Amino acid sequence: MLRWPLLLMMAVLLPMQPAALPDGPAYTQDGLLKYPSDYPEWVFLGTGIDMSYSSETAADHSMFNSVFVNPAAYKAFKTSGHWPDGTVMVLENRAATGASSINKRGKTESSELMGMEIHVKDSAHAKGDGWAFYGFEKPTDVKSNGRLIGRPASCYTCHEAHGAVDTTFTQFYPTAMGIAKAKGTLSAEYQKENAAALVK
Repeated sequence: MLRWPLLLMMAVLLPMQPAALPDGPAYTQDGLLKYPSDYPEWVFLGTGIDMSYSSETAADHSMFNSVFVNPAAYKAFKTSGHWPDGTVMVLENRAATGASSINKRGKTESSELMGMEIHVKDSAHAKGDGWAFYGFEKPTDVKSNGRLIGRPASCYTCHEAHGAVDTTFTQFYPTAMGIAKAKGTLSAEYQKENAAALVK
């Protein structure tokens, strides 16, 4: 007797659950974020060099900061202008090297991976807006796992205050930023902070 009402209720509730992306975050049994070993094949969002959110003097060496995102998340972003549940953004840091091979000036990325942080949107694992940061102590070890960076770490407050879209620094990813502008999904905080630049 209860079969049809139960099936009907499930049909209504299931679409309300966040859709799992096939290349979304994966975790160990104790809640560590598994190393996304295939991230170099993901969508490349952009690279900065010697970026800093502080006016303090930079270190005496240069660093490239490159960001990759899982393809399924980017596909959804292109449609909506928002980063969906299951988004995984990998920030990899590589030293900038000078003259090497036939390069005589300028800088290129070193082959050595110096550091890695991952920004994940997963409402099943993170409270609030669903976003969380994970750090990897051994970024070159594909068998390593990422530990949750707990609040109130500055990465959370900075992203929430200045992120262009969904607390992410989409403003540093030219192609994605163009999509966000076209979809009208820039955060109110970002628009207020950058009103003069957005008029141009």
